[in-house]
Amino acid sequence: MNRMKNLQSFFYFMLLVGAISLTSCGDDDSDDSSNEPVSISETASATGNLSLLTEALEQTGLDATLNQNGPFTVLAPTNDAFQELLDSNPAWNSLQDIDNTTLSNVLLFHVLGAEVPSSDLSDSYVTTASTGPNSEQISLQIDVTGGVLFNGSANPVTTDVEASNGIVHIIDEVMLPPSVVNHALNNAGFSSLVAALTRSDLSVDFVSILSGTGPFTVFAPTDAAFQALLDSNIQWNSLNDIPAATLETVLSYHVISGANVQSDMLSDGQTITAFSEDTFEIDLSNDPAINTTSGQTVNIILTNVQGTNGVVHAIDAVLLP
Repeated sequence: MNRMKNLQSFFYFMLLVGAISLTSCGDDDSDDSSNEPVSISETASATGNLSLLTEALEQTGLDATLNQNGPFTVLAPTNDAFQELLDSNPAWNSLQDIDNTTLSNVLLFHVLGAEVPSSDLSDSYVTTASTGPNSEQISLQIDVTGGVLFNGSANPVTTDVEASNGIVHIIDEVMLPPSVVNHALNNAGFSSLVAALTRSDLSVDFVSILSGTGPFTVFAPTDAAFQALLDSNIQWNSLNDIPAATLETVLSYHVISGANVQSDMLSDGQTITAFSEDTFEIDLSNDPAINTTSGQTVNIILTNVQGTNGVVHAIDAVLLP
């Protein structure tokens, strides 16, 4: 009997040792360095649906940039998104047909210099690594109303792919850096401004002008600002009720031509000549504001929305010369 108990104890001991050995092997596997996050460039390279992004990064040399410490957030277009970009231009049969300067600036528009998980996304403009006039960094609009939207039209497909030097959100579109016109078109809060600029009976083609090389500085009234303008005249029920000549003069008063004026270039008491050749004065005594020749004090409520050909500042009233 004692012998039987001794054998049972021995077998129990051996099973226990075996279990410990197996547990130790499992712990070693979990600590294996192959499970650690790799860089954003390496993450893209290892993701089949991002092979064209990888090719573009290698072609421009930006793969080396996205191997650096960061942190970065990259909005990574899928292969289908890149194919749509190529299909948009008959001269582009492959990525090699896009010059590297253009391709680099497009790719850099998808890169943020901070780690931004999806939980931190909010209605805002963020600064990208792409640059415009005066080497100012171009702004990207994020809209989370009813779902996340980047630059007015790009949707996330997969979010929060972790990398060793940042985070990747996979999107369904290659986003092109926006002009000042694109910034207005992409923001629903500027719909009245867009309607005013595109009114068919105007003698000035504001859209064509503001789509040009520039640079331009645009002080953009919000929809609420335009509604207040309409409410100021009982004969104006819509923008179409404003005489064309009046509307042209007013719109021209909101544009500075030939200068990309960011907020840090404004000074208290500075006199600025608008496209209409009328002037207004910058007031920095309290919150940033504009004093018009008609006696208005108009608040600047959002600054430095940078585009490829200029910068937009939002204001809370329509400027009247």
